[in-house]
Order: sequence, then C-alpha cells, then structure tokens
Amino acid sequence: MIQRDGALTSLWQGNTAPYIVTNRPDKNVVYDVIIVGGGITGISTALLLQEAGKQCLVLEAAEIGYGTTGGTTAHLNTLLDTPYYVIAKNFGEENAAHVATATAAAISLIKNNVQRFDIDCGFKEADAYLFAQDEEQEKELEKIRESSAKAGLDISYTEQIPVGIPFTKALRAKGQAKFSPLEYVHGIAKAFEAAGGVIMQGCKVLNTDKENTLKVHTTAGTFSAVDLVYATHIPPGINLLHLRCAPYRSYAIAVTLEDGTYPEDLSYDLYDPYHYYRTQEVKGETYLIAGGEDHKTGHETNTEKCLLTLESHVRKYFKVKEVAYKWSSQYFEPADGLPYIGYLPGSEDHIYVASGYGGNGMTYSSVAALLLKQIILREKPALEKLFDPNRIKPVAGFSNFVTHNTDVIRQFFDKLFSAEEISQLTELAPGEGKLVEYHDRKIALYKSEEGRLYALNPSCTHMKCDVKWNQAERSWDCPCHGARYSYDGKVMTGPADMDLEGLALT
Repeated sequence: MIQRDGALTSLWQGNTAPYIVTNRPDKNVVYDVIIVGGGITGISTALLLQEAGKQCLVLEAAEIGYGTTGGTTAHLNTLLDTPYYVIAKNFGEENAAHVATATAAAISLIKNNVQRFDIDCGFKEADAYLFAQDEEQEKELEKIRESSAKAGLDISYTEQIPVGIPFTKALRAKGQAKFSPLEYVHGIAKAFEAAGGVIMQGCKVLNTDKENTLKVHTTAGTFSAVDLVYATHIPPGINLLHLRCAPYRSYAIAVTLEDGTYPEDLSYDLYDPYHYYRTQEVKGETYLIAGGEDHKTGHETNTEKCLLTLESHVRKYFKVKEVAYKWSSQYFEPADGLPYIGYLPGSEDHIYVASGYGGNGMTYSSVAALLLKQIILREKPALEKLFDPNRIKPVAGFSNFVTHNTDVIRQFFDKLFSAEEISQLTELAPGEGKLVEYHDRKIALYKSEEGRLYALNPSCTHMKCDVKWNQAERSWDCPCHGARYSYDGKVMTGPADMDLEGLALT
C-alpha cells in the first residue's frame, strides 16, 4: 500500500503497491527539465517531454501518487465543474470551445497511453449524466446544456439516468471516461523510465536559485536544470497564486452493494456541494464510488460528520453491503474558473506551474502536460494565453518566490511547558487534537492513542494563519491557503515548505 496525505485509506491507495524506481539521478548532469511532484500532472508532463527529447528528472517528496492523485474519485470529464456558460462569460464563447477541445484531447491522451503501454487501470469510456431535482435546478440544467452544446459537447436531454435517485430532468454528455488513477500513473511512470527518465522519491525540494542554470536544493542534495516545473497541486513558498486558489476538501466512499446493481457511467446531481457517483472494478472487486460534502479546507469543525452524511446519503438510494473505504482529498478552486498553467507569476522565464484544477484534476492534469510540453519546446501554443497564470498581475515588488527564505521562523515560546499542566487545561480523547489556550498563547495539541501529547506552534509556516484540527484525517489544516500537516507537525500538503514548530513538554 502506498502512503497518502491523510490517516484514511483511499480505494486506490489500499490496492496499490509502492512504486519501485529503476533509474538513478546523476548530480553531475544538467537536466533539461526538473519536474517537482510525482502525481499525475508531474509524471504525465515528464513522459511527454522525455519522449520529445528532453532529459527529465522527477523529484517527489514522498512517493508517486502520494497527494491528490491517490485520493481522487478519478472522473475524466469534458463536462466540467465550472459550467461552460461561466467560462464563456469570463473568457468568451470561442475560448469556452477551446476548453472543451483541450479537455477532450486530455482524455484522448490518457486513452492512448493506456493502449500504447498496455496499462491495466480499468480505463473505460463513459457517458456523464447530470440531473435536476426541482424547477430551479432545471433552469440551471438548461443553461448548462445550451452552453455545453455551443462549446462542442455531444450533450442532450435523456429520460433515464444510471442511478436510482428521483429526478425531474437530466442531461447525458458523451465522451467522458473513468479509470484507476494510481495504476495509470504507475504505468506511465514505467514508460517514462523506459524512455530514459529519472524519478527520485523521498526527495523534498527545499529551494532553488539561479546561477548559469537553475540549482534545485533538496533533502538529497543539489540538482541542476534548464527548466523547472512545479506540479505540486499548488506551488510551494509564497506566491500570488495562493491568493487566487481557494483550498477545498472533498469526501469519498467506496462501497459494495447487496444486490450487485452497480450503475455504469458517471452521474452528478446539481446541489452545491454536489454529489457524484460511479463504479470501478479494482482487483476483481466492484465498488460504487460516491463523493461530495465539499467545504473549504479548515472551515469544517466536524470532518467526521461529512463522511457520515455522505454515507447516509448513499445508503438512502443504494443497498449498501459494506463501506470498504472512506477518505477525503484536497483540490484548489481557481478564482475565475480555469486552471493556471504556464510561467509561474513573479518567476524567471524557465520556471513553470500547473495549479487551480478545481474538481477536474484528472482531466486538467493532462491538459497541463500537453500545454507545458508545447510551452517548454517553444511551440507557441494557442492555449498559452487562455491558461496563463500571469493573466493576473503579479504583486508590485514581488521577487521570485523560489528564493524565499525559509531558514528563520519566529520564536513562539521562550520556555518549556508542563505536560501535566497542559493536560489539566483540556480533556483530549486519545486520537483527538484541538487548539488550546495556555498563558495567553495558543497551542496545537494532539493526544495519541497511547496517551502521548504532541504540542505545536499552530502558526502555519506558510503565511502564519492558525491551523485547525481535521479529526477525520488526523491532520492540522490551514484554512487560509490549504497547507496541511500531520499530527506531529510534518508537512503533508503545500504550499508550506517547513514543518510546524514543535514545543517541548516536560
């Protein structure tokens, strides 16, 4: 089983062995491109560039698929979370059509990779069903139908949907798909290495600087490159994109059914947050995967309730035999509805980023890979301007964030603390965490199942917001920009690039 950025185990994580690398990096080589992040974006981009003749190195802080790739529900869509009428309003109808074309090309890339490299990842083409349950939702449904059709989707009204949920009207969009994401990413990682690419797991990037080439300083030493791609979901350090991407948590469960009537295709309701459903066979077992109950990261005090509410919703409409897996995952919602893919704001020309996918990360990851390949190869792609991260102006005086100094953290306390005294101030159950007040100071306190206390400075090392406890995933989550830490303060999810400060208890 692979690691993942949370205490809960996803369906994909629980059925996938860790990836074993083949090739070793060479610190004497100046790589054409270093890709930071070993999720679907990073590996997809690396494979395309390696096959185009670039010598590439992927640096992954944990292991392949550790982050959102291992926690997605793995829908492949051209019918997007941001409706085409919103995209048309913000960017024009012509660009809405370009988005539809780009997402269709992304699904085709995945399909072709599955065929080329004979990847056993359960890839299947599917239709997507979007259904309304009242008059207001019907109005929204019609706006989606009209704008999606104008953008080029094959979409029309239908009398039936795959799930046994009451509805008043429904749409069917063709040209969608589904797959097992970790099996796919491991498959293209093997193809990348076979083409001469290099992957280094357990290698955290600390910072970079520029001499004649980019110097990428990591926990495993320094590597050199001409170009650098941040495929880390959100770039680390401090960057303008953190102000334009809102972090969200989404919840998922994988269940088996008593009656074996697993719905084919993809289904979505129109609530906000919406629910989504699909079926996937994994290692000979069939699962219904359902998701929803989304909220801004760090803004829900009872995250376990989100999973219970989702389970209750599923049990209302399906004959659940067993809840086999339950988990949550993170995504970043862009300010204007489209991802940011291209040159990193405030950086030099050779540093790139892909971020702000919203709930369509599996599709936009391949959009990003295709676009970044063209930009790095200086092919001047037509979509470069549409997805340009610099479509928002950089903050005046902002310098390249990769030189951001992370060596100094403000001292929070200047003395040791009594574990006995702190324990008396709050009643923590084993496995629980909370923020507590101690001598006019806040402490992030966690009690392990064995009764050990872990005390932390709750000030997020990214931009100093106080973290909040996530009981479901046993993590400290930042409600400002989405950084996440383990119960003992280790960084699990950027943009933070330093651990929370530990406090000594006596």
